[in-house]
Amino acid sequence: METRELRYFVAVAEELHFGRAAQRLGMAQPPLSRAISLLERRLGATLLERTSRAVTLTEAGSVLLREARAALDAVEAAEQRTRRAALAATGRACVVLATKAGASGELLAKMLDAYAAEPGAVTVDLLLCGIGEQERMLRDGRADVALLHLPFDSTAGFDTEELRTENQVVILPAGHPLTTRAQVRLADVTGLPGLPLPRWPGPDGTYPEGPGPQARDHAQLYQLIALGRACWIAPESCRVQLREDLAAVPVLDAPPVTTVIAWPPHSRSRAVADLVRAATRL
Repeated sequence: METRELRYFVAVAEELHFGRAAQRLGMAQPPLSRAISLLERRLGATLLERTSRAVTLTEAGSVLLREARAALDAVEAAEQRTRRAALAATGRACVVLATKAGASGELLAKMLDAYAAEPGAVTVDLLLCGIGEQERMLRDGRADVALLHLPFDSTAGFDTEELRTENQVVILPAGHPLTTRAQVRLADVTGLPGLPLPRWPGPDGTYPEGPGPQARDHAQLYQLIALGRACWIAPESCRVQLREDLAAVPVLDAPPVTTVIAWPPHSRSRAVADLVRAATRL
């Protein structure tokens, strides 16, 4: 299979509409339809069920969508990392670190300071991203290393080192009755009247169904909480960044959150190795 065919198929599989997929790819619909039909004949498998009303993925199509995304990520990663290696050869080496905006701020600052003190330290370019985006950036090569948070992010296929495990708190509007308690349980905050948990976008950018407000980033979420439209369960390290109109209460039975530093197992970057070593010494 060619990467062009995989990109065609992923566009159709994600849009579930040949017209929208063709528009997304910047091409006409007939050649796109022919390319998908040819791919199906070569594979000996029906990838998409087509009716006059809808396009749906078959089981084989679901498998190819998952594998095609991984293959395209690998191709993109190879290109990105090759370009950075070429820059390093000209004396402009850097390491790209992806981290969730607003998360692990104190740990990140200490880690960067520790690495900067290492002999031969290079520039660290930070990619501050939305919820869950740092994993994808590491897979597709936009980042060399990332801070991920278990159990929320997947570390499958990465090498990792654990940096910190912490408990969780619920973030509420200052003055809410629950803020007078020393601690609460999940049952106290799940389904709290008027303060639903937020909905974050998935890998495809769509939001899950539910009653909570849609949130794209921490700044937007904190504003929603301050206005009395949501609450949020988060690692306790977020306390240091809270605004005066917000309060945090420990949640006794919330699962702990472990921050890990992750990198591709095939990485041979000296800068990545030195950064990981500095982080694990903290």
